[in-house]
Amino acid sequence: MDKQEKSKVKVLDNEYAKKQYANYAKEQRQIIFRRRRLMAIFVVAAIIFLSVGISLFNDYLRLQKLEDYKEETVVKQKKVAKQKEDLKSDVSLLKDEDYVAKIARSRFLYSDDDEIVFPLPGNESGVANESDEETDESN
Repeated sequence: MDKQEKSKVKVLDNEYAKKQYANYAKEQRQIIFRRRRLMAIFVVAAIIFLSVGISLFNDYLRLQKLEDYKEETVVKQKKVAKQKEDLKSDVSLLKDEDYVAKIARSRFLYSDDDEIVFPLPGNESGVANESDEETDESN
């Protein structure tokens, strides 16, 4: 039966049929070309979006690092400002002659005419402790 059905369908071999087959083949090529062109556009767009996305991500990471660095720098700046204030208070104390005389007597074992000095072991850091106590009391 297949042979009989096949024999009933015949291909026309005239100019019109050839034009129609040629037009159909041309349309198929155009469809394939359009699909390929659309795919190429999508690939280019995807590459652009990926490159921009990667760039944004890298910028975001860099921004996070800079913010961390800024926080560390602010903490260091606060420490330096406190040290500066401590040094200013030390300078103001060093302008006081009584304080300088007290440090000289304790550090270099000087004494007034009516004083006797008894050096004790481990008492060399007494001046630093006394100056820290005085600065703490002034704050």
